[in-house]
Amino acid sequence: MEKEEKKFVNKAEEDEMEIYGYELCRWKLVLVTVGVICSGGFLLLLLYWMPQWRVKATCRRTTLKDCEVVLLRTTDEFKIWFCAKVRIMPSLGANPLQNPNPIVHKVSNGHAVHFCESAAEENKNDLKKYLPVSKPIRYFSHHSVKYFWNDSVQSFDVLRGLDESTFCSSIHNEHSTGLTKGMHDFRKAFYGVNEIAVKVPSIFKLLIKEVLNPFYIFQLFSVILWITDEYHYYALAIVIMSVISIVSSLYTIRKQYVMLHDMVAAHSIVRVSVCRGNQEIEEILSTDLVPGDIMLIPSNGTIMPCDAVLLSGTCIVNESMLTGESVPVTKINLPNPSEYPKAMGDEIYSPEVHKRHTLFCGTNVIQTRFYTGELVKALVVRTGFSTAKGQLVRSILYPKPTDFKLYRDAYLFLLSLVVVAGIGFLYTVVNSILNEVSHTIIIESLDIITITVPPALPAAMTAGIVYAQRRLKKIGIFCISPQRINICGQLNLVCFDKTGTLTEDGLDLWGIQRVENARFLLPEESACSESLLKSEFVACMATCHSLTKIEGVLSGDPLDLKMFEAIGWILEEATEEETALHNRIMPTVVRPSKQLFPECKQATNQEMTSYEIGIVRQFPFSSVLQRMCVIARVLGEKRMDAYMKGAPEVIASLCKQETVPVDFERVLEEYTKQGFRVIALAHRKLESKLTWHKVQTINRDAIESNMEFMGLIIMQNKLKQETPAVLEDLHKANIRTVMVTGDNMLTAISVARDCGMILPQDKVIIAEALPPKDGQAARINWHYADTLAKCTSSSPAINSEDIPVKLVHESLEDLQMTKYHFAMNGKSFAVILEHFQDLVPKLVLHGTVFARMAPDQKTQLVEALQNVDYYVGMCGDGANDCGALKRAHGGISLSELEASVASPFTSRTPSISCVPKLIREGRAALITSFCVFKFMALYSIIQYISVTLLYSILSNLGDFQFLFIDLAIILVVVFTMSLNPAWKELVARRPPSGLISGPLLCSVLSQIIICLAFQIFGFFWVKQQSWYEPWTTESDSAHHGNETLHDHDEHYIKNYENTTLFFISSFQYLIVAIVFSKGKPFRQPSYKNFLFVTSVIVLYVFILFIMLHPVESIDAFLELVCVPYEWRLRILMVVILNAIVSVLTENVLLDMILWKVVFNRDKQGEYRLTIPQPPQEAVDRCGVSFLSSLFGCREKTPKAKYMHLAQELLVDPEWPPKPRTTTEAKVPPQGNGSYQIITVT
Repeated sequence: MEKEEKKFVNKAEEDEMEIYGYELCRWKLVLVTVGVICSGGFLLLLLYWMPQWRVKATCRRTTLKDCEVVLLRTTDEFKIWFCAKVRIMPSLGANPLQNPNPIVHKVSNGHAVHFCESAAEENKNDLKKYLPVSKPIRYFSHHSVKYFWNDSVQSFDVLRGLDESTFCSSIHNEHSTGLTKGMHDFRKAFYGVNEIAVKVPSIFKLLIKEVLNPFYIFQLFSVILWITDEYHYYALAIVIMSVISIVSSLYTIRKQYVMLHDMVAAHSIVRVSVCRGNQEIEEILSTDLVPGDIMLIPSNGTIMPCDAVLLSGTCIVNESMLTGESVPVTKINLPNPSEYPKAMGDEIYSPEVHKRHTLFCGTNVIQTRFYTGELVKALVVRTGFSTAKGQLVRSILYPKPTDFKLYRDAYLFLLSLVVVAGIGFLYTVVNSILNEVSHTIIIESLDIITITVPPALPAAMTAGIVYAQRRLKKIGIFCISPQRINICGQLNLVCFDKTGTLTEDGLDLWGIQRVENARFLLPEESACSESLLKSEFVACMATCHSLTKIEGVLSGDPLDLKMFEAIGWILEEATEEETALHNRIMPTVVRPSKQLFPECKQATNQEMTSYEIGIVRQFPFSSVLQRMCVIARVLGEKRMDAYMKGAPEVIASLCKQETVPVDFERVLEEYTKQGFRVIALAHRKLESKLTWHKVQTINRDAIESNMEFMGLIIMQNKLKQETPAVLEDLHKANIRTVMVTGDNMLTAISVARDCGMILPQDKVIIAEALPPKDGQAARINWHYADTLAKCTSSSPAINSEDIPVKLVHESLEDLQMTKYHFAMNGKSFAVILEHFQDLVPKLVLHGTVFARMAPDQKTQLVEALQNVDYYVGMCGDGANDCGALKRAHGGISLSELEASVASPFTSRTPSISCVPKLIREGRAALITSFCVFKFMALYSIIQYISVTLLYSILSNLGDFQFLFIDLAIILVVVFTMSLNPAWKELVARRPPSGLISGPLLCSVLSQIIICLAFQIFGFFWVKQQSWYEPWTTESDSAHHGNETLHDHDEHYIKNYENTTLFFISSFQYLIVAIVFSKGKPFRQPSYKNFLFVTSVIVLYVFILFIMLHPVESIDAFLELVCVPYEWRLRILMVVILNAIVSVLTENVLLDMILWKVVFNRDKQGEYRLTIPQPPQEAVDRCGVSFLSSLFGCREKTPKAKYMHLAQELLVDPEWPPKPRTTTEAKVPPQGNGSYQIITVT
């Protein structure tokens, strides 16, 4: 077969995969079957674990067009393999969105229904009737998504709905009539059932999947081996442990499935009404919906079973499931471009772009508004797992694997243990052959492998994480991804959303500043005064909003709500009966409450009570336009008024210039610099010829022009009380903080200064990027925030004090605290990502404020930070932060709504104080993992040394000795040493990220050498004793005085070497447990861990007791021999000396000398930057240089990219950019992403 060009599915998307075609090969299948039988089923297990081996071993490569099986490999850093079977479905057409031509005439007669249903149900009788016109369609399913064969691209392609490549005009002109029954059934054959099916696997299925884990297979092998070798008790103990582990694991996994199933299944199947092509209304189950169906939205609301675009009417929707915002949103029908060809160009419909017109699956439609006789209709565009909710559920069902150095190093560590086991295996085989012991050669050789690779290791490793998860739960932080707790211990940068996270959720009205005769009046605290009651300013505040009443309670955008409450007016909505009576939507009416009227003036009071304003038409707020507008009429007035509110810069640009004050920009900047949120208001009297009917069809642009500027509303977004203190703690711990917000940039910079994210003396450089336009290349203009207002054409020479000074810091982490910060908005960020890729790492290294960021841009920023090796945390309130929360190494949602299900962590208290708590617990869990791993490695090596030494004299440890060591000592110690709580404060140091690091390896190797030395010493010293009598295969017993050893000792357990090594090794396990159980600076000291201390003391006392005061029954149980008392005291001396050497080596030699002198590690666990040394320090560093060269630890280039970059920027004379300069992108042919600096004079 010719080599086929490499093909991809989901090209250039997050889940992009390579795809290869294979077909079944019979001779390979026969070979594999023989191999499975010969290997006793082990080959089958291997092929089960490795899908790529399975496919390659049983199939041969072929083209995708003819394949029976596809092999998929992700293109990300994990390169995970999947395989899927290609299925065939008979169909009348290849494209579900086009009419199946051969049966057009049958559709009209209604006959095609039978075929389409039979195709889906594989009803063979009906199938034969239509076989001449049917065509086989090939597809496969992967992660709940169907991929169909696409002839045009000669590859498989994901099945799309109407959410791509469909123009807005065609939605109205071609898709608004509904589907015929035949067309509906034809599409259903492709799209299948409209449901987000989270199947809860049966306990049997989960059990098989869990038991076939490589770890449990290794345990099964170990147990069989031990039973064969008659180590029954230990085998039984491991079986019991494994059963408990499997049962708890099954319970947890099944519980998560059930929770997700219940969340998705709630309201997933409802009865809906749909319009058919012949205008008939049919009631069907929501599971039968397909893209193209016209769904009727009931007036009393519903839970949306699919994604649909609104064609007519208005809906009020609660989207908390998706966005985390429980504020009801008004959705309006999609405008038809063909009705206003001049006003709006035709564009391709996109659920993200046309969010204002799209009803998303899982969201709650609270109520609808409509014209009488006209139903509220929506066109189904996506169903099942293709919907927004479906994609969210898929991201939970099939999460991306967590890449963390600890887990990669763990596998390498296990591999090294396997190598050690291999050496032991060969040694045992050779030793047995030389000593002519043939009957136990296989069992004893394999037994050494089970000793070296401890079966209890995974359970021990997860103990620390489980305890950390429990502690987090106690402080109100819930975790759905426990493995992420360890990663949180490495976080060195945290991104914060602003509103609702750093600042209070709501806004308070600080005051208003009206404009009269193009001049600003003095600021006023309240708009609730008698003089302003009938003013256009207050009328604008009363009408220009999207508030609605739900069950009698006013609800809507918090800003609108605060603004409306500030004037004390009342809002009244028309009932359905009133609307029906007038044959049109009755306007919402607003009027002043009676409390606003002075009681003394009766005449005025009566006049005021009749003062009402009706909201005739509303143009909702658009984040793209940054404004909203309403048309209203005062009761009794002939002419209507247009009121507009929005971003001050936008509103001012739409007003007559003569009505905008000259000092508008200065006043606005003063407010934004102080952190106020400023809204501008404008008004316009409409022509009397504009009737109610004309207003309903008028274009928005015709209204929003030639307005009169009325003034500013100043809202205050207060910092949360705990914000400055939390950020200060993070800064002290050398953890960078970044603000990512959808708010105005100057407001964001002000808040960043207020909360301490930007220090008072620091400079802020604003990067304003402009896309290519009119033949000009893309460019970035650099402004300094404090001098932004002074930037005029005749600006004076730049003051040298304005340019930040680069300081050479003692540690690289301090570079993050240098004197300048970058700030930019979402538009600039998008331009920089596209045209200045080389600049992105430099900007994110010092970027602190990212304003006006869209949800996908927040995710892109997190990725950009991760690309320069930051461990990124993200803290948001769930609204618009889902993507970033999922992408970050540690995402913490402050919202308990369903959107938080995408976040690994959710805090019950909506406060950022959870961030340092999580990092502290993460660090404690990470250090615990290291302690446990080191301890388990030493446990296996100590036991390996003991057994290897005993094998040399054809002896071994006894069954109950193994049992005592593994259960009484190891398990008790492992599960109690993990209980140390986190240290009470964050320190300016991070724990190491991996096991393969200088400090950890030196620590483990030094303890191995110490344990090896003392065991060998004890082993040979006992042979030098005068009372020692060697054992031979001819000996029946060994004795000392009147004491005889049991002559019935099949495995030759009872001997002096065994007893000596048993006591020495038992103490060694406890010694290394104490040595490795570190406390400060990441965990509480071990003496505060009551259970651990108690367990160690009890074990020490017990082992000392049986060593110094032998009890016959215990000796018999543990198969120990009686040795002279002076030898017992000598063993005690050896143990004490071992303990002293171990503690001194770990705590003095390694911790106090080597790490501080040789490795010269900085606060973050990375190598320090080389800095010039004064002459007097040069001599002091000579010894250090010698030691460094000895250990191969000379000053190195930092491993983390961001630290390496910081080093480079120190010597870059062009960085940071000078004020009022421009960076221009080169022309794309010369290389996209390159740039040059142009100084603008």
